[in-house]
Amino acid sequence: MLHTAGPNSDDVSPPPPPVFHVEQALLGALLLEPHRAADLTGITAQAFSTAAHAALFTSIRSLPAPEPAEHATSTTWLNQVLTAADEQTRGLTTAYLHRLVQLCPQPRHAPAYARIIEAEHSRSQLRAAAHRLIQTALDTSLPHPVATTLAEAGAFTTVVDNIANRFPPHPGSLPRTPTTPVAVHDEEANEEEQVLLAAATARPASVERMRWLTPGDFTHPLHAGLWQCLTTMARRGTPIDPVTVRWEAQHHGLLTHGTEPAGALSFLGEPSGCDPQYWGERILQRSLLHIAQNTGRTVETLTHDPATTTYQLIVGARRALADLNTVRTRWHLATTPPQVNTPTQARTSAPPRAGPPPTTAPPAVRASR
Repeated sequence: MLHTAGPNSDDVSPPPPPVFHVEQALLGALLLEPHRAADLTGITAQAFSTAAHAALFTSIRSLPAPEPAEHATSTTWLNQVLTAADEQTRGLTTAYLHRLVQLCPQPRHAPAYARIIEAEHSRSQLRAAAHRLIQTALDTSLPHPVATTLAEAGAFTTVVDNIANRFPPHPGSLPRTPTTPVAVHDEEANEEEQVLLAAATARPASVERMRWLTPGDFTHPLHAGLWQCLTTMARRGTPIDPVTVRWEAQHHGLLTHGTEPAGALSFLGEPSGCDPQYWGERILQRSLLHIAQNTGRTVETLTHDPATTTYQLIVGARRALADLNTVRTRWHLATTPPQVNTPTQARTSAPPRAGPPPTTAPPAVRASR
């Protein structure tokens, strides 16, 4: 749709985005002085906000520029542009082309107009890539959610790198960091974390092997603190059982005044024949998918702030992706068979699996579904 309605028009269509007017200025510059199209090297038709503007730009770039003297006295070239554009989209008129010429303040500023349009297109590309990452991480129907989410994160990284190549870094203020969405606590996560903590307390040798799991992967603060206690005790070589863990938790300030440790942490002493590795991978998978969602939401929030420059968008996106890349590394450590981590066998071993934990089936415990 062309937004050409005047103040007395009955058109009730929503107002165009600000970049629409920049597109009008660029197209007006090229229609008035067609030779300036040769100076535009980075912009493509896909960067325009409407099909009509994209069609006009394509037509202008595809037709040989007329001689300036001839163009000043003839509308032949303008008619050719309109005919070529009309083959791609409908609704363009000669009157609109003349209006575009009138809306251009300075034809020599065409490269600056094109750069603005490129920047806004980059913003849209980042927003779309962030949205795809969010939706992928939220999709519970995926057979291999981690592998698919990480592949989408890779595509997102490619988008960021391509934009960075077109907009080299420069001195400037860093982006404001949007508020990170709070993790949604659910009963399933709560039960799985308790099962892991009980299993790790019963089989403390597994704690040292699970350094890829961090307190930040837990959804409940108490559970995060207990995992910190377990890892600290394991590294010190302290005997681990429900009694010693409760004592350590008390020293870490995890129990409020007046709370009975045995009652608050009773799940630590429940019989557990579970494999801590299995439940640890489940917790890490949930954490990875949540961080992927937050990565997408952070970048999406940045793109919706018109005060955020392209440089700030690139920096903000790379910061957000750094957190996701960290948990990606820990996921590979968790799911790679031990022999693959051995330097002498790394060349001949199969690549690490990226799907959901297939190690052992969930034991018949209360957290099983």
